[in-house]
Amino acid sequence: MAILKVNPNRMELLKLRKRRAIAQRGHKLLKDKLDELMKQFLEQVRKNRKLRKEIEEKLAKAYQIFAIARSESSAEIIEEALLYPHMITTVKISEKRLMGVRVPEFETEQEGTFDCYGLSTTPAILDKALLSLNEIVPLLIKLSEAEKAVELIAVEIEKTRRRVNALEHVLIPQLNETVKYINMKLDEAERENRTRLMKIKEIVAQGSI
Repeated sequence: MAILKVNPNRMELLKLRKRRAIAQRGHKLLKDKLDELMKQFLEQVRKNRKLRKEIEEKLAKAYQIFAIARSESSAEIIEEALLYPHMITTVKISEKRLMGVRVPEFETEQEGTFDCYGLSTTPAILDKALLSLNEIVPLLIKLSEAEKAVELIAVEIEKTRRRVNALEHVLIPQLNETVKYINMKLDEAERENRTRLMKIKEIVAQGSI
């Protein structure tokens, strides 16, 4: 492991020890954040899977009802009945924070009605089919919100993991090795200074000076 380029003195040693302590605290905080992000990610994935399954089941039922409606009327009549809908769905977008990650929040508002066709020429079951689809629309929007949250959390997890790995496998080991190197150099200088003092003391004791 390469060491940092610093002057091996006590001032640098103190600075490096403080820097190492900060890096270790930062590593712990980021590790805790990563663990919580993973927990939130898995929880969101479970919710998404459940919501997607619910939507798929509702869509399958709606398609079955539409198939019955098609069998009771012609394709032209069904198409004409659906050509001019009077319902408008508005999606309001805001943001919320999830473990520091800004994720979108969608709110739907519906105005008008979907049954804007003549009742005399269309089968009654068409109402049921459209009602089923109308109930699915907010769920689809909710699913898109949840999937975007999963995507953004996944990006944040990757960024946090890279930072954790950089601290754990690069910076902190470098700081440890540099602290060890400076301690070794200071010990060597201390031994050399002690040897020099002992030599001077010996010379003085012999009356050479």
